[in-house]
Amino acid sequence: MYRKIIQSLEHWKQKPNRKPLIIQGARQVGKTWAMKHFGKQAFPQVAYINFDNNPRMQTLFSGDYDINRLLLGLKIESGVDIQAHNTLIIFDEVQEVPQALSSLKYFYENAPQFYIISAGSLLGVSLHHQVSFPVGKVDFLSLYPMDFYEFLMALDKQNLVQLLQSKDWTLITAMKTSYIELLRLYYFVGGMPEAVKIFVETQNINEVRQIQKNLLMAYEQDFSKHILDGQTVQKVRSIWHCLPEQLAKENKKFIYANLQKGARSKEYEIALQWLKDSGLVHSVPRIKKPHLPLSAYQDNAFKLYGLDVGLLSTQSHLDASVLLEGSRIFTEFKGALTEQYVLQQLIANQENPVFYWATEKGTAEVDFVLQQKQAVIPIEVKAEENLKAKSLKVYVEQFNPKHAIRFSMADYREQEWLINVSLYAVGCYFNGSPKNPKNKENRL
Repeated sequence: MYRKIIQSLEHWKQKPNRKPLIIQGARQVGKTWAMKHFGKQAFPQVAYINFDNNPRMQTLFSGDYDINRLLLGLKIESGVDIQAHNTLIIFDEVQEVPQALSSLKYFYENAPQFYIISAGSLLGVSLHHQVSFPVGKVDFLSLYPMDFYEFLMALDKQNLVQLLQSKDWTLITAMKTSYIELLRLYYFVGGMPEAVKIFVETQNINEVRQIQKNLLMAYEQDFSKHILDGQTVQKVRSIWHCLPEQLAKENKKFIYANLQKGARSKEYEIALQWLKDSGLVHSVPRIKKPHLPLSAYQDNAFKLYGLDVGLLSTQSHLDASVLLEGSRIFTEFKGALTEQYVLQQLIANQENPVFYWATEKGTAEVDFVLQQKQAVIPIEVKAEENLKAKSLKVYVEQFNPKHAIRFSMADYREQEWLINVSLYAVGCYFNGSPKNPKNKENRL
């Protein structure tokens, strides 16, 4: 299975100033697979250590941080004769032994020649609370569910991926029927590796849906397992269950009163932060003005999206029959799945945080706003071919941006103030420059 993170791991390996690496990401997005696959591909041997329910590692790391002592223990545990030049050391579920996380500082300072990658379920939560975290002594990578192009690669559609990467919009448009059919499928299957694997192997939508339900159930079990306070567990569940309802509104701003009558943000801030740290939700803050840095202009309002479009469709109880009903899956729940999809591709294909803009009274709203180099890019999302962009026009008239983008089901086209990009090309649009663009001024 192709994952883009493998290229990032290869780059990390070649860095002359390499530090121990921490891979962040929600549970079941493929962190363990990526580490093992990379190790098998790039190293003669791999020393894999799983810290989950491992009293031996608890004992090893409860002592001092003498590197020779730690290496001896790791050799015994993994059964591998660890050598600096030819061994990848993997710390999996490292959050279960916080001292192992702290040890990365000492590996970096005293034994930087060793290759070490760490990851774990709910590692983001642990990092948020970790007192002795090795600040400045580690590198980070984030892993998300498979994006649309990784999904196409899994389905052996390499030629369609290469065409998107070429940005030959004329030929891409000629092939749009294939892209739209596959995009409809992606909305349902999503990008969780296990769901994609089952679909590739069986082509059975019902089995895919069962995998997704199992994943959602496992996440809910994590709430009770990893959160000690019962009230916080209930609040986490309330936010989690309310996601489809919040996104199905015309105005997708997160409303606490939808959780419980009279609810206030302060009562739910710990629960919301836990979900964000776990990687299960993505918060998109509202900005008052689209000036740099965007974070300086955000207020307390935000929209809240899920981890994966396939999981959101499962939470929304979307029946498989929707796959047979033309464009319905794109427009269902007031386009909530389409916004979720676009955000997912933006997060996976560019590194800058995503915001949204709205007027104070909510009369106009731009779905997403992000920074590309020194430009602020407004992005409107349309679930259909409807090309009316009233809110985006309000934004453009008020702030006069260099670029404005609309993602919709319509074909690629450039206007005086707007570029329309087909939904299936979201990810590739933020990777490089368009081929033979009409207007260089309208290019990211």
